[in-house]
Amino acid sequence: MSALNARSARTWFLALVAVGTALFVLAATADAIKVHLRLGDLLITGEGGVTPTRLPKNQDAPITIYGGGTISTVSGAYPPVIKDINFEFDKHGSVITTGLPVCTSAKLQATTVAAARKNCPGAIVGKGFGRGVVVFPEQPAIPVSSPITLFNGPKKGGNDTVFAHFYTTVPAPVAFVIPIVIQKISKGVYGYRTEARIPPIAGGNGIPLSGHLTIGKKWTYKGKRYSYVNARCATGRLQARGEFAFRDGTELRGTFFQPCQVRR
Repeated sequence: MSALNARSARTWFLALVAVGTALFVLAATADAIKVHLRLGDLLITGEGGVTPTRLPKNQDAPITIYGGGTISTVSGAYPPVIKDINFEFDKHGSVITTGLPVCTSAKLQATTVAAARKNCPGAIVGKGFGRGVVVFPEQPAIPVSSPITLFNGPKKGGNDTVFAHFYTTVPAPVAFVIPIVIQKISKGVYGYRTEARIPPIAGGNGIPLSGHLTIGKKWTYKGKRYSYVNARCATGRLQARGEFAFRDGTELRGTFFQPCQVRR
């Protein structure tokens, strides 16, 4: 991964563990990427990629995306809380939803993980797990965790959408449903854009620390096989550009490149 400085590496990792964003940041990678960084007090490890790693040059092929990471510090301090994550992605890829069941936000609101998955089993396009802490003033940190589920949502303005769902019981039981629109754009090498607003967890006291996610939905519709995520190796590399805003006012940007191999 080139063109990735220390500050943008940090944003890449935080984007990875932020619910609902792993789908898109990893869609711009090919082959496994491993990150082991120390940025002052901050310690970061991450890994992600796609399978298969060899792709056709002129047509999209099915892929499965996987990724995860952890964040910690030498001093034990916590990172800032991320608020907005926006990405622009390589146009040499696609999300296909032909014949894929659709889930609505109403079916996911106020539901546990099990209930959400039961309500929309056919619309699940990805699963993972996230961990973090809730830090209230003058109280010990409370560990929190939840399975993460990505559901295919209804089209919006002709664009595909996805809902990221997770559930926490701290400080009270609550389900979080994050809508993400996959916008089609025409901006040089970039053909897609996503914008995700991460809601405050536990009144803004929740901090994500680690997570992992796998997206590889495949299905048959009218006798034809489909894959939710697809890519091709048209230029020898895939790339993405991210914009990150944190609740402490920090705004960071990073561009990511990864070579790919042409399948003969």
